Amino acid sequence: MNVKSGWLDSTGLRKRFILLSLAAALVFALLLLRLWYLQVISAERYLALSEKNRIRHVAIAAPRGPVYDRNGELLVDNRPSFGISVLRQEVDDAADLLDRLADYLQVPREDLQKRWDAGLRFPAFRPMPLAEDISRDVLELVQENSVNLPGVLIEVRPLRSYPYAESAAHLFGYLGEITEAELQSKEFEGYRPGDFVGKSGLEKSLEPKLRGIAGQRRVEVDVRGKELRLLKIQDSVPGNKVYLTIDRKLQQATEAAFGETSGSAVVMDARTGAVLAMASLPSFNPALFARGISGEEWISLLQNPHHPLQNKSIKGQYPPASTFKIVTALAALKAGIANPGTTVNCNGSFSLGNRAFRCWKKHGHGRVDLKKALKESCDVWFYQVGLELGIDRLSQMALDLGLGETLGFPLEYEKSGLVPTRQWKKKRYGSRWYDGETVIASIGQGYVLTTPLQLATMMATVVNGGKVLRPQVVRRVESLGGELLGEVTPEVIKSTPLAAADLKVVLKALDAVVNEPGGTAWASRINEVHYGGKTGTAQVVRLKDDRDRKREAPYRFRDHGLFVGYAPVDDPQIVVAVVVEHGGGGGSAAAPVARKIIASYFGIEDPPVVSVPEESAEPVEGTEAEGGADSVDSAAPAVPAAQSLTPAEE
Repeated sequence: MNVKSGWLDSTGLRKRFILLSLAAALVFALLLLRLWYLQVISAERYLALSEKNRIRHVAIAAPRGPVYDRNGELLVDNRPSFGISVLRQEVDDAADLLDRLADYLQVPREDLQKRWDAGLRFPAFRPMPLAEDISRDVLELVQENSVNLPGVLIEVRPLRSYPYAESAAHLFGYLGEITEAELQSKEFEGYRPGDFVGKSGLEKSLEPKLRGIAGQRRVEVDVRGKELRLLKIQDSVPGNKVYLTIDRKLQQATEAAFGETSGSAVVMDARTGAVLAMASLPSFNPALFARGISGEEWISLLQNPHHPLQNKSIKGQYPPASTFKIVTALAALKAGIANPGTTVNCNGSFSLGNRAFRCWKKHGHGRVDLKKALKESCDVWFYQVGLELGIDRLSQMALDLGLGETLGFPLEYEKSGLVPTRQWKKKRYGSRWYDGETVIASIGQGYVLTTPLQLATMMATVVNGGKVLRPQVVRRVESLGGELLGEVTPEVIKSTPLAAADLKVVLKALDAVVNEPGGTAWASRINEVHYGGKTGTAQVVRLKDDRDRKREAPYRFRDHGLFVGYAPVDDPQIVVAVVVEHGGGGGSAAAPVARKIIASYFGIEDPPVVSVPEESAEPVEGTEAEGGADSVDSAAPAVPAAQSLTPAEE
């Protein structure tokens, strides 16, 4: 029998064979179509998915630019630190991961959850920072348990470092993590979540110059996220170098001169406006913010009654008190109201209508001319001359010397102070100006407010012949390679026409304040360097008690001590403005601080201050005056300025 022929003759078997062949052909066709779809149509998609699973793009943070003083000493730098970030695309169980990290990092679970939630609005492939500046012990613990921490990255980041801790902190400012609002603004285009940016001070105003350009590492990893090899690297570019006008040694000497007291001091080059030192005390350590300040640390700073976060040099508005007598004297000389020989008999008070404006010296100064009035700070001489001068000419001179307006200092929130005028009072209070207010304004009380920076600028204007210089703190900016990108030169805001003869008279009197017996700063003289200046004592609240009880008044009610000065007398190089908050008299509190600053500038070892008995003060019936950290944003006195007043003793 022919087997082959028989099988072919079987109709059923032939049909089955055909059907099976067609089915096999269809299956192979479908497989070919699927392979074609995967290899051709979806090739790019699956290639991207493959790369995503094995390739990581890790950002390399750029170091911020260093900051140097005028002599090239490093003031602000960076140090390496370790941080923890997470790639969300590699995390299956976020809750479990955060539980483990909270245990390893020893941080509250809710803190990690907040940072996780905040990062959900950004792409899953972008590393989400969860912790900064971890210790090496924590680093090793995380590394040992990396198999249980999918998606966790350990990043080396540059962290801002401040070698001198709290020194010049208000000038440098501080950093903070970028906010959602900032990320969405055009100003911060190119930043990523977790970046730290300048929040205050020079760190903020110079952000575009200090910020570098981030780099990137492209690495291959295994299924556990362990790096296998480096595929490509684009190095980061550090920020630019910034050189300041600040002198580091003088800055630290200025801060040390205050001891444990609060206040502010500004030291400025009288010829250029360059700020050589700017102190605001108490201070804070900006490194706290660079690593991420804790809630407890932040609350402690905010609730400190001495306001360590405020830059009092540009934000603190204080009554200038008797330092303002420089303004009154120059205005009177210019207007012809007074001359060097103009005398007034001071018997301890000045009467206007039914009010008595008393001098700080109970029994008066006797017959007083201009020089003696400034030297011994006789209030009665300035009461009478100021009244004859009038508020219009007095205010104009104050404005001409740089008071009552911002000076364009390169930090945010500089205050303008206040130089009152008739128009200002009418607009502010809806009432006319009174003569008694002129009397009070002539000795720098009442509505008059100034910042320490303004006082330094005023003193510089007087000693340099009438040029109101813009205070500068940035000297130049260079690239990392040393290329000059910008340089700041002295700038005259305006020139005030002051007669040389008038300036000579006033400066001679200011010399006597320090260097002649009877001067209110005589105890703070320096034999090696003659410097001149003017003391001032600003009342904070109305006080009627005697002198002993006044000294025992609550801290916030005590007087502010002020001093403005210049050195040396024969060829002024620097000017100094000092405010000691609630420190008492200008002669006893502020002048000794200025003395130490000036001695440091000239490299003189500070000798002991000569003890001089203080004059007894008349019990005070005074006016409240705004100023200091307790009222840095105040614009006017709490009570009418025309109240009867006995100024505090100089």
